Amino acid sequence: MSKLTALVNVITGYLQTKSLCSEIRIVETKEFSSERFRLKIRTRLPEEHNFQISLYVNYTHIDYSYQMFSDHSLLRWDNKEEYRYLNTFPHHHHQLDGSVVPSPLTGNPMQDLRIVLHTIERYFRELE
Repeated sequence: MSKLTALVNVITGYLQTKSLCSEIRIVETKEFSSERFRLKIRTRLPEEHNFQISLYVNYTHIDYSYQMFSDHSLLRWDNKEEYRYLNTFPHHHHQLDGSVVPSPLTGNPMQDLRIVLHTIERYFRELE
């Protein structure tokens, strides 16, 4: 089994354990080599929201974006190399109000996914 397939299986398996996730689908996978690949996975969330995971793995480095959206982006975490003033650079979080703040993410997909989904679950609890 390739690293790409293994990572897709782990992520989709984890999403299936979360009650707020439904209609999980693999949007894109592209393997350049066993150590270099891209993937994009989406799932439906409550209230007409969606969640997307985008990862680009390049040997030991991972570029990531986790985004909750409806007709526009609501919450996003990524490590695009901007916002150099943040103490967690390049990791940052785009909040509901549009501000950009430090992020606890590190580039470890499974650890980061747990943090992101916990934040999204809290968002929906606060809507109740």
